[in-house]
This record gives sequence, structure tokens and C-alpha cells, in this order.
Amino acid sequence: MRPSRRSFAAYLASGLTGGLFRPLEGALRSPSKLLILLIAEQFRPDYLDRTESRLGNAGFRRLLNEAAYFPDCRFVASTFTASGLATLASGAWPGMHGIVADSWYDRAMRQAVAAQAPLLESTTLAESLPPGRSRAYVLALDEAQAGILAGSSPAQTFWMDDKGQFTVSDAPPSWLAEFNRLHPLENLHNARWLAVGAGSNVPPLRTLTYDAAHPRDFLLLFRASPLSQAAQFELLRELIARERLAQTDAFDFVAVSLGAMGLLGYEVGADSPLMDQMVLQLDRQIEFTLDTLNKSVGAGNYTLVFTGAHGAPPEPDEASRPAMAIAGEAVARGVNRGLAQFYDGPGEERWYVEKYIYPFVYLRQEELRRRNLDLRQARTLAGQAALQVPGVAGYYTADDFSSQRGDWLARFRNSFHAVRSGDLMLSYFPEFVEDFGAGRGVSYGSLYNYDARVPLFLYGPPFRAATFEHAVEAVDVAPTLARCCRFPEPSSSTGRVLEEALAEEPARTR
Repeated sequence: MRPSRRSFAAYLASGLTGGLFRPLEGALRSPSKLLILLIAEQFRPDYLDRTESRLGNAGFRRLLNEAAYFPDCRFVASTFTASGLATLASGAWPGMHGIVADSWYDRAMRQAVAAQAPLLESTTLAESLPPGRSRAYVLALDEAQAGILAGSSPAQTFWMDDKGQFTVSDAPPSWLAEFNRLHPLENLHNARWLAVGAGSNVPPLRTLTYDAAHPRDFLLLFRASPLSQAAQFELLRELIARERLAQTDAFDFVAVSLGAMGLLGYEVGADSPLMDQMVLQLDRQIEFTLDTLNKSVGAGNYTLVFTGAHGAPPEPDEASRPAMAIAGEAVARGVNRGLAQFYDGPGEERWYVEKYIYPFVYLRQEELRRRNLDLRQARTLAGQAALQVPGVAGYYTADDFSSQRGDWLARFRNSFHAVRSGDLMLSYFPEFVEDFGAGRGVSYGSLYNYDARVPLFLYGPPFRAATFEHAVEAVDVAPTLARCCRFPEPSSSTGRVLEEALAEEPARTR
């Protein structure tokens, strides 16, 4: 059973912001019968600026010329992959939909829990489709992420298993076994990742080395490469053909969580040349897919939306990394030390921190109550202690007290769930990352613009071709798509319809 929805008061407290809009003078154009939502798990607007001269003519360039393009679509909240997917699917911020991170601490279970569909507290676009008159599909690399986009809808979800084969949530379609047979992962053992346009005699950017003694190492390389990205697009194009999308009486909705760029970003950060190459490979896949749609469905008979679930920081250089990679244990010790110095006698240090899972601190509330200590005071003291830990820049407490004001306070509030976010939420300094102990890589989830800004393309009959430089919000995507496709928006959506992007039906002549 789905948990109960948040209250109307929570809706009012979610920090809604207004935006620019263009009132429609005519009627909306008739919706197409197919909506495809492509979400790159990690994609920054400046990726398109960096690669603009190398883009093809019919992928991103087509979207830049023919779509409603918003280069500044913002997540006014924490920017974990699961959180971003849930926000785009629901039109609500994490504080309302409940997916506050990729994982968080469950006090009742006394363990960390991973984000998954049953923990959603808002409905999704897939759940809003008219029953009996629509079909929904979700494609992802990860089962949990596919589930978050689907919510509790009957959407058929596809994801990649540990053998690189696609599987489904229920009875597989008759064509899937053949698709998997024709795309065996073994064919990609020791495959070479070449730069776009490079000849076969040019050294590869990477080799997807396969070692039978360590098969998982190959799978990790594959999933973070353009080859797994291509596999997802091949499955999408097969789905379009085999299920005859937009060619039946049903309205068809497909959501695709493109995982490869997110996985590569964890490893190399935003500024790596490998990231530019992933963008160029994605450009080609979008071109192939648009060509497929134009041939099988017909130009003007589908709507395609592209955006990101978050961005990424640059990877700290080797010299800076020791200072910029923050260990969670150091944060927990620093917070506990500050509380002990206030509450305990000389030479004493009780343990006040139950758990720290970035960015949330969970205090031992039972211990505080047993000693008749004020929880509100303890949270504020914990925040002040956290600021003494090198790399910690700000905090927000469950009592709505923060070291920040203005827009940053809104970002904290939108991110915070009364139960799942514990007692305290922290932010690090810009471009600081979690220390995973591997000596390289980055983390997601920050409130900074490099993580919070993504591009948004709205392409198809409901939208007009234009570039809109003003900022919009990620919560605006779901209500906009619901409006242009003429079905109810998700139950907890707090975004606005991007009216300025909507096209009008041409006036009829008598």
C-alpha cells in the first residue's frame, strides 16, 4: 500500500516560485499519440556548448533549432539521481515525494535503505495516464530507477541485469528473447571505445577489458560507456517497432533513464574529455531515434522530451583531492565532538550521532530524550559543530533553522523530508565531494548550480521552436507534459505549466 500523501500545508511550505509565461490566445494543438521522455541521469547545459561545433545535423542540433529549449532548468533541491528522477516524474520536490537521496537511514529498521518505487509519496506521470486508453513503458539500466519513473502504474519496466541482458517487471514481450539473443554481451568483450569520427587505426579512448576471473569489472566498464547507452537506444527503437507505438488507438508513453553518463560521471567528473565523447555518442543515438520515429510514426505524430536528472562537479585534481574529498566518518566525529563539548563533563564524550549518510545527520533521539535534553537545541548545536568540520559550508535542521538564507534556504527546504532526512542536512563547499576511499571520482547530490542545472528540450507538435533563457524548474516538466498531452498532472505536482513553450492551433479560415 502506498504511504499517505503529504498535507496541503506541506504543499504551501514547499517554496513555490513564479515564472515567466506567455498566455495562450488560441487553442492548444492536438496532442500526438506518443510521448517519449529521455532523461540522461547526468547532463549539464554546458556540455552542449563545449561540443556544439562537433554535433551532427539531426540530433541535438535539430532539437536546438526546432524544439522549445530551456538551457537553465533547475533542481531547486538536492540532486541525487533517484531524487531527480522522482522530481521529473512527479512534479514535486524531494520533501514531498519522499525520495530524498539514493539512500538514507531508516530509524525504525536501524539501517540504510535504497530509494525505490514503494517509498514514493507522490504519484508519477505514468500513474496519471488514462486507464484503459494508454500504454506506458519505462527503460533503465537499474531496476529501482525504472520503478521510480513507473511509480505504482502498470507500466512495463525494462532494465539491464548482471549479464547485460534486458529483463522486465512481469511477463516479457514475445520479442525480447530474440532481441537479447541478437545482442549478446560477449560480443563486446575487449571492445574498443573510439572517439567519434576516429579511424580504426587510432588508439581507443578505452578498452572494455574482459577478465573471466573478474567479470564484474567488465560489466562496470560497459555500463559506463557509450555501448550501454547505445544498447538502451536500440531497445527503445525495437520497442517502437514491435509494439507499434503511436499506431494503435492507445496513447503511448515511454520514459527512458539513460544511465551511462551518470555512471561515467561518478568516475571522471564533468570536465573529462570522455564526457564530451559521451555527449557526441548520445547526439548520434538521438539522431538515429528521431529518424526511426519519422519513418515509422511520422514527423509530427510524436513528442520527444530530453532533460537531465542532475549535473556533475569536476573531479578534484590530485593535489587538491585530500582537502576536497570529505570522509563521512570525520563529519560524524566532528558533530559528535561539538555536542559532547556542550553536554558532557570534562573527559567525557557520549555518542550523540546515530548515523550520518550524506547529506543527512541522524541524532540519537532516544538518548537525548532520556537525558531531558532539548532536541531543537541539539540540532542547532549539531549544525554549528558541523561547520567546524573542514569542507562543510552550511546546514539546515528539521526545525527549519538554517545557516543559509534566500534561495539557498529554499533549496534546503525543498530537499528535506520530516522523517527520512533525519535531524540535520549539510552542504559542502563548492566542488567538494564525498570520499569513497578510492582516491578518485566525484559524488552527486549537492545544491550547487553545476549539479542543479540541466537542459530541457520540448520537441513535437505541442511546442513551438524557440530558446528561452529564463530559468525554469524541474518540477515544471510533469505538469507541462500532462497539460500538452491532456491527462491529469501527478497528485502532488507543485510546478507550473510552461505556457511560453506551448504552440497554438493555427486559426481556421472560413
